Amino acid sequence: MTSPVTTPPLYARARRVGELLFVSGQLPISEVGLLHPGRVGTDITLEQAQEAAALAARNCLAVVRDALGSLDAVKGVARLGGYVATSEGFSNAPAVVDAASQQILEALGDRGQHARLALGVASLPLGASVEIELAVQC
Repeated sequence: MTSPVTTPPLYARARRVGELLFVSGQLPISEVGLLHPGRVGTDITLEQAQEAAALAARNCLAVVRDALGSLDAVKGVARLGGYVATSEGFSNAPAVVDAASQQILEALGDRGQHARLALGVASLPLGASVEIELAVQC
């Protein structure tokens, strides 16, 4: 029996370019697994999707902390992107991504003010309900 071939990821969790640190999209995954998978409006509620968005934002902050050594190194947040797996007819992706924005503001205060994208999509990796990406100035 042969072992499966594993390859390194094709991307980095974070990439610094000049003063900006770009954090790859983070899913709502914790030590117990994926939180609230599925599509908002069919499989999960708005409130569950907001919980997932908050966790994904905390995961982004953890990547920033790992990359910079501390959240104190963040001068500001340039942009937060939020992707929400939605059922047909669900048009409130911004309300889901609000929970991610709130996490960033709570963690960074005024430095957490950001431009934002909140977009409903048909599907996300691993069946996740939310994916959050972040770009911070450092």
